[in-house]
Amino acid sequence: MKFSINRQAFIKALNDVARAISSRTTIPILTNIKLDLTEEDLVLTGSNADISIKIALEASDTTNELVVESTGGITLPATFFINIVKHLPADKMILEIDGLQALITSGSASFKINGQPSSAYPKLPELSESKSLKVSAAQLVEIIAQTKISASTQESRPILTGIHLTLDGNQIKAVTTDSHRLSQRIVTLTGTENTDKVSVIIPAKAFNELQSLLDGQNRVEIKLSSNQAAFIFGKTTFYSRLLEGNYPETDRLIPSEATTELQIDAAALSGAIDRASLLSHESRNNVILLTIKDGQAQLSGNSQEVGQVKEELTAEKVVGEDLEISFNPDYVRDALRVLKGKTVELKFTTNLRPFIIIPEGETDNKQLQLVTPVRTF
Repeated sequence: MKFSINRQAFIKALNDVARAISSRTTIPILTNIKLDLTEEDLVLTGSNADISIKIALEASDTTNELVVESTGGITLPATFFINIVKHLPADKMILEIDGLQALITSGSASFKINGQPSSAYPKLPELSESKSLKVSAAQLVEIIAQTKISASTQESRPILTGIHLTLDGNQIKAVTTDSHRLSQRIVTLTGTENTDKVSVIIPAKAFNELQSLLDGQNRVEIKLSSNQAAFIFGKTTFYSRLLEGNYPETDRLIPSEATTELQIDAAALSGAIDRASLLSHESRNNVILLTIKDGQAQLSGNSQEVGQVKEELTAEKVVGEDLEISFNPDYVRDALRVLKGKTVELKFTTNLRPFIIIPEGETDNKQLQLVTPVRTF
């Protein structure tokens, strides 16, 4: 196996594949990166058993400057190999395999590192019995960004660490909840004719890595099998295992009516929450209070150790019953950040029931953030 390649193109592909590689693995060879070289392309693979990333650098793509002298395969220690490639002195590099040893040369520098046979590397999933659809990369990024904030980080309930995707016709619905808050995004897919109803749960950590790879992409093909999902875009294939189990029924958590409504500029509310949380973060329970009375709204926070804060809110509209409700300011601030709307509506039922935050004018819960209040008595 021997080839030469443009070093910058190689580094970008190595960095992307490295997103799937973890130093904490029970399978030692998965700390390696796999290289498979054919006459047509160089395929890089990284995996941590939960997610796998495969990228093909094609010889026909002139930006790669890939010249193949002899084909073959090997796996090399990912951290060492990537650091070596990044620090080489010239624009081009040559990699040659002799047995299980790689000779890397660039300019006046040369390295030798030991590898392992590519045949020992676990095979990537085969999704022969899979359902397939194509989506806009921008839509997929939006779905991930608006829902991943509410996925649980606690492994005590693994099912809640995922994003629940439901495909029905040309509509995709994504939901996450950690039992304290909930995010929901419903998107009508463009340019797809998926008619089968499919429900899967994909780990939010996997989606987080996928989101980072989608920048600049146009379309994404999604393949779903019974235990794996594959996302194919450009020359990259991203695999993720699916979480097993039944996701909680979340529709019943979303209130269908409101007794109190507050319409306000999102940036103004976020700023007020920032100021109130300067004190709430110093207290043990990290809670702030929203008071709605006589058509006026006020935020307040209290820390026995530090002091108090009060701020009148300039709302565009306040309707309904008076209300006092306490909540975690970080949850509401996260919700405001991902909604990206200039004006949002907060809809309440009682001070003990979850409330929702939606963009102004939203009528069918396609963009929705739900927060559970904190009982303070």
